[in-house]
This record gives sequence, structure tokens and C-alpha cells, in this order.
Amino acid sequence: MNSAEIRQSFLDFFASKQHAVVPSSSLMPTAPNLLFTNAGMNQFVPYFLGDQAAPWKRVADTQKCIRAGGKHNDLEDVGFDTYHHTMFEMLGNWSFGDYFKKDSLTWGWELLTKVWGIPPKRLFATIYQPDKSKGDPAERDEEAYAIWAKIFTDAGLDPAVHIVNGNKKDNFWMMGDTGPCGPCSEIHFNLLPSDDETEGRKGVNSSSPRCIEIWNHVFIQFNANADGTFAPLAAKHVDTGMGFERVAGIHATTRGFKDFSAEPSNYNADVFKPTFDRIAALSGKTYTGTVPTERTGLSEQQTIDITFRVLADHARCVSCAIADGILPGNEGRNYVIRRILRRGIMYGQKNLGLKTGDFSALVAPVIESLGAVFPELKTQRVMVEKAIRAEEESFGRTLDKGLQIFNRATAAGAITGASAFELYDTYGFPLDMTQLLATERGLSVDAAGFEAEMEKQRERGRAARKTDVIVAATEGESAAEATQFVGYGIDSTHATHAKLVDVVKTEKDTYLVFDQSPFYGEMGGQVGDTGHALINGTKVDIVDTIKDKSGRHLHKVASELKLQLPDLNSTATLHVDVARRRAISRQHTSAHLLNWALRKILGTHVRQFGTHKTPDRLRFDFTHFEALTAAQIKECEQLINEKVLDNTGVHYATVPHAEVSGRADILQFFGDKYGKEVRVVQIGGSADPAGTAKLDGYSMELCGGTHVSTTGEIGVIKIVAEMAIAAGTRRIEAVAGQAAYDFIAHEESALKTVNARLNAGTSDVAAKLESLLNQQKELEKKLKAFEAKASAGLAAELAATAVAKDNLKWVSTIVTAENQDALRSLGSQVLHQVGAGAVVQLGALFDGKVAVVAYCSPEAIKAGQAAGKLIGALAAKLGGKGGGKPDYAQGGGGDASKLPDALKL
Repeated sequence: MNSAEIRQSFLDFFASKQHAVVPSSSLMPTAPNLLFTNAGMNQFVPYFLGDQAAPWKRVADTQKCIRAGGKHNDLEDVGFDTYHHTMFEMLGNWSFGDYFKKDSLTWGWELLTKVWGIPPKRLFATIYQPDKSKGDPAERDEEAYAIWAKIFTDAGLDPAVHIVNGNKKDNFWMMGDTGPCGPCSEIHFNLLPSDDETEGRKGVNSSSPRCIEIWNHVFIQFNANADGTFAPLAAKHVDTGMGFERVAGIHATTRGFKDFSAEPSNYNADVFKPTFDRIAALSGKTYTGTVPTERTGLSEQQTIDITFRVLADHARCVSCAIADGILPGNEGRNYVIRRILRRGIMYGQKNLGLKTGDFSALVAPVIESLGAVFPELKTQRVMVEKAIRAEEESFGRTLDKGLQIFNRATAAGAITGASAFELYDTYGFPLDMTQLLATERGLSVDAAGFEAEMEKQRERGRAARKTDVIVAATEGESAAEATQFVGYGIDSTHATHAKLVDVVKTEKDTYLVFDQSPFYGEMGGQVGDTGHALINGTKVDIVDTIKDKSGRHLHKVASELKLQLPDLNSTATLHVDVARRRAISRQHTSAHLLNWALRKILGTHVRQFGTHKTPDRLRFDFTHFEALTAAQIKECEQLINEKVLDNTGVHYATVPHAEVSGRADILQFFGDKYGKEVRVVQIGGSADPAGTAKLDGYSMELCGGTHVSTTGEIGVIKIVAEMAIAAGTRRIEAVAGQAAYDFIAHEESALKTVNARLNAGTSDVAAKLESLLNQQKELEKKLKAFEAKASAGLAAELAATAVAKDNLKWVSTIVTAENQDALRSLGSQVLHQVGAGAVVQLGALFDGKVAVVAYCSPEAIKAGQAAGKLIGALAAKLGGKGGGKPDYAQGGGGDASKLPDALKL
């Protein structure tokens, strides 16, 4: 079997066991506390927690994963061994409250031994046995032990040899400090040349590359509570994971699990071959598969082989990440992708002589290997190649700066930990690359100091990290009551009758909580509603509305309110400021149209990164790797306003999240937590007689915000600004409705003012302005000519005053100059006029401060003079500082009264 056939055989096997085969989820995680999707189970977390009902009982897939930051970080090991990757595929099968340990382990054994033909004698299983002296949770997993004992006995093998106990570290899986958890059972594969069972058992859980874990079966049966206790889950689940590259590499190395003489390597899998072939063609080097035992003293071939592995891994990782909308940038996951990309570029250029543009050439072989299983690589190919090429070009400039830092650091005779960390953190130099550069110069790197700096950064990250308490659905628990929102279909005649259920006071503010409310609580970038409440005949102004974690709408009352707060359970009539709400809704629907247009023009890699909608403006942040052109902005505006003129209907539907979670045409957003049912806002398409969307519109997003009923209500949309807010992240600011009319009126008024001043009409104002600017340039050119002539005359006058001293010709005087550039130019002209042996010192006043320049001819420098030293002495007398090179220097000071004495020879 080749790699693709191994992957397919896994999926086919579980399909035969009535599993639904689902596509990989994006590397952009849905959980806000993850940098990347780092395990196959990530997309199924809502089912484990009980937040959503699983649409299937049994699932299998291959999931793209990245482990290159945060808790799971394999980056620095990639290349130096043959089994670590930044991006890998996780083959997995899941049961959501359906089958449990017996079927999971029995099917695992069947696939490995019967379908793939792995010799049973080479397999070992681990089961959970808590170390009570260390406070390990729960009890020994007797159920898993009994299942394995029967499996091994039936295979004629001794369970006492083939079953190994493991403690919490190795055999108890937890999602986090809180949340779903349970024992796990790992299957280990003896890859030693000998199939001796005693020797094989010694390698289990020993980090031996010759006896490795091949498949982990996690049995999720508890919820870890915040108080340290464990409660049984309402439903038990199975979560398994097998590293695809690992099993494919073993299959290739052992020639179909038959010959165990060679050292195992994931990179022997043919999934890497197209990329290796391309690297070889670009570099003229050959991959031989050598693996170093140490990270220093590497041979030339070891360095080449490490670099091949680094490039092949990093090209896969970066290509898949960018295809999923994670562009290289300066923060968070975007920065990790940038570092991985830069690490690959550096290794390729330093060790293989690759050039700018060569790394982007590796996208094609990655797509050849993975495009069939991850089709987004094909659809996003152009964008992936462009983003990588842009980063290659920018990194070329950063690399030069980094090498300058490195060169300065080497002047001390060793690279300090702080310098190594600066190179790593700011310029993308991995530690091993800094060590390699240092070794070439016979220098050492303070690795311990580097690690200390890394730990400081980790501490800063941990201090800034937001930790959420995760709670799964356990027996006897009920969710906190949220405010019922009844404000989607309101108008100026609408009033809501509600009951006051709570009064929340903070140090500065007071909030009212009602059982139901038409007031939208700030969420999803949409600001909260304002209005008023009538409670017991008293009008209470509501100046803002926010939504807390429990889903309660907190109605902020005016700070100047002095009245007696009403009693709980008082009845109230709630009135939203409808005009303000409608203005906000126009901006919100406009944001959806903007998102649709950007994806249509730029590509589906565009991801909403954040929005903010107020009554008079909208802000839309999105992922993209370059600035929009004027033509693209114009096209975007044109597309949006065509849809406004169409007066298309805007509908919504509340549906089970499971029905839409896999649909690429319905946008969902990172960090948003969705319940069992979600609200889909649709623009265009059709609706049933009740006005509910049929989910066939051109724009569909999961959204809880408020919107217009038809796009025509927006009136007009104008884009007012487009800018970069971070590498790989752009921002558009726009206005809609009355705010757009106001903006256009202001622009029109400004244009009329310009027309009047230029005595021009709208049709010829541009031509007249261009003519005026050309006249200005011509006048400036003539003025500079006059100034140059005058300066030359002054330079000649000053040169004539040269004084002979120390066999040199000195000009040292106070002059009048317009600015620093003019002073420098005058000094240079005087030096030229004086000729050989000249030393020129000039001083001038700018805005009450003193500026001085000095020039020395080659003869003066040879005689021992230096402009930098002269300026240093002059500036010190003036209460300032300065310096420069031997031939030219500049400086300044604040004490103008001392300038005449300072310039005396």
C-alpha cells in the first residue's frame, strides 16, 4: 500500500463499521483557547460537552493538525529526528454515546493485524493504573485490561507481557484542568530488528523511537470539576487518534510491516516524495535520510538531510494553514505560521543555497500530495503561493537586519542568551540556526540563557491567557436561565411587557435585568440598544445594554438617576430607541454584504477577524496578505450597492447547529460559541411563507444580530478607508444609510470649495489642479537653482576666510542656514572650495537650538583629524552630543550662547 491507500483503508474500514466519514475541519480552531486545531477531537468537543447533539453516533476522519505553539510545540525538533512534525494528519474514529471500550479496542486490533497485517507479537497495549501516591484520579481500568487480556490470549500471546500499566501522565486524558476526561489505552509497536517480546516491552512508554505509540484509544467517561472531583458523564464517548505519517512511514520502512532491520522514519512515506524531489531539483542536493545523534558537529550530509525534512514539513504546514485563512502575521497563530515559514526559508537559503521564491515553489508538490484529501489547497493555491512569496521577500530584508544583530553579538566573543532570544523572537532565527552560525565562527551560544528568556515569555503568555472552566453535561445539572430576547421584529409602536428579576450594582453603574427584553445586548461587534423602561409609572432611561456569560441582558440605567430603585418582580414596559436600532441594523447588514463582496473579489481565504457596528459607522477586519487596490475597492462598493438596489430580502432561520456545521457556504466565526440551535441570517435566496430562510442565499452567516428586512432599507454604502492593522490583517471602515448620505454630502461640499478656489467645474477640476501642481514644481525648481547659486557664492566667501593651522586650512564659523540639509550642503561646498587639506566647522541656529557640522578632507584625516572627534568636542561645549565618521559628522546642543567660543580655533 502507498500512503494514500493506507489513509483510505482506514476510512473504508470504519465506514464498514457504520461510521460516517466526515471531512477534516479547518486548522483555525473553533475553541478560543487553542492556537490551532491540534487533535482530531477538536471539532467534536461540543458533542462531548453536551452543548450540541451529535448528528451521528459514529464518525471517522483524517484531521489536519498543527502542534507548533502553546502546550503542544514540536517545532524545534522538526528535522533533527524523523518523527516530529509541525503539521500532521490524525486518523481517528469516534463514538458519541454509542459503542465503548470493547468495540473500540477489538476493531483497533482487527484493523492493525487482520487488515494491515502487523505481526501481533510486535504489539503491546497500555491501560490506566493510577499512582495513588501522586494523587492520580479514578481507579484502575479493569474493563480495558479484561478486553486486552482476551485479545492477546486469543492471539496466543501472554497478557502479562503485552499489557503494560501506565499512570496519569501516560494513560489518563484530560481536555484541560476541567472538562471531559477519562482513561486511555495506547497501542505500541515494537520496531526493533528482533521481535523478542521482553525487549519490546522495555520500550513501551520509554520514548524509544524503536517502540512507539501508534494508536491511542481515549474513553471519555468523566467530567473533571473545578473542585478537583470527577463526575460521571451523562453519555460515554470514544476518541481515538493515530498519526497518519507515522503509520505510513513505518509501512514504507518495513516494506509492508515485514522487514524491521532499518531505522523507522516518517519521512520514508511517499507522501513526502514530491516535495523532496522538488527540493532536490531546486538545490542540486540529494536526501539520504541520515539522522544526527547530537545537534552540534554535524556533517555536511546530516545538515542537508535535516534541511530536507524541515522544508518538507514546513511547506506542508504553512500551505495548509494559509489555505485555511491563517496568514503569516505578528500576533498569535499568525506569528507562529510566520516563524515556521521563516525557519524554512532560513534553512533553505543557509544550507541548500535556495533563493527567494524557492519556498513558494514547494506549494505545488504539497498540493500534489495532499490536494485530493484537502481540496482547499487546490482552490486556494494562487493565494497560498502569493502569501508565501510576499513573506519571502519581506523576510529577506528582515534577515539582513537579523544578521547585523548577530554580527554585533559576536563582537563580545559569545552569543548571550538574550541575544539568541532576540534573534529568535524578533527575527525568526531558530536557536539551532544561531548555534550553527556561531559554530562556523568558533563561538558558543548561551543555550541556558536562551531557555531562561523563553521561560519568561511562557510566563507572560500564561499570565495573559484566559482560562475558562469547562463543564460537560453531568447528571443532575441544569443551565442558568438567560434573558429571553424578543427584539428582532420591533417597530416604533412596539412595547414589551416584562418583569424585573434582578438589579446588578457595580462600583460605578447600575443594571436592571428583566425576564425578557427587546434590547439587544452588545455582542458580535454590534453595540447594545438604548431606550427607556416604564416601571411603576416612572420612566427610566436605558443608556446601554450588555450581555453577560449566562446570557442575561444587563440594562444600564443613566448614571444621574437618583430615583428609588424598583422592587424585584415589578412589571415594566420596555421601549427601544427604534431609530437608533434601525441605523445599527443597516450597518450590520452592510457588514454581511461587505464580507460577501470581499470573498467574491479576493477569494474565500478572506476570514472575518472582527467587526464593530454602531449607528453611524461599521468596521470590518479581515485576513488578507496585501492592500486592496483602488480598483478592488471600487468593485467592492459597486457589488454591494448593486445588491442594495436589488432590494433583496433578508431572512433568518433557527436550525440545529449540526445541520449547518459542515456547510462551507454558511460562514461561522472563530471564537464564537454556538449552542444546539443557531440563527442563520440569509441575504437573497428564498423563504417559506412565514418568511423563514431556506438557506439558499448568496450571503449566509451564523449571526445573532439585528438586520434590515430588505437591502433597499440601507440606502447606500460607502467605503471610507482601507488599511493594514497587522501583518496579514486588513481593516475596512464604511458607512451606510444616513451616515453614508452625510459622508457623501461632506465630500461634495469639500469638492465644491476646491472648485470655487480653482475657478473650475467638476469635470475640469482635476486638470486644473494638475496644472497648478506642475506650476508649483517649476517654481520650486527655479527657487532651488537660485538657492544653489546663492549657496555657492556664500561657500566661496567662506572658503576665502580659511585660516592656516597645523599645516591644514580651517574654516570655523557661524552661518545662517534654512535647515539641517542646507547646513550640510553648505559645509560640503566649502570643503570643495577650500580643496586639499581642508577642515570645515560650521554652526547654525534652528528654532533656538544649535546645529553643528564638520568635514575633513582626506589630507586632514591622514594628518590625524576626524570630523567625529571634532563634533564630539564641539557638542560637549554646547551642552549636547554628536558624532559621525572621520570625513563627516554632525551634532547639536541647547546652549546657543556658547557657539561663538566653541567655534574659535
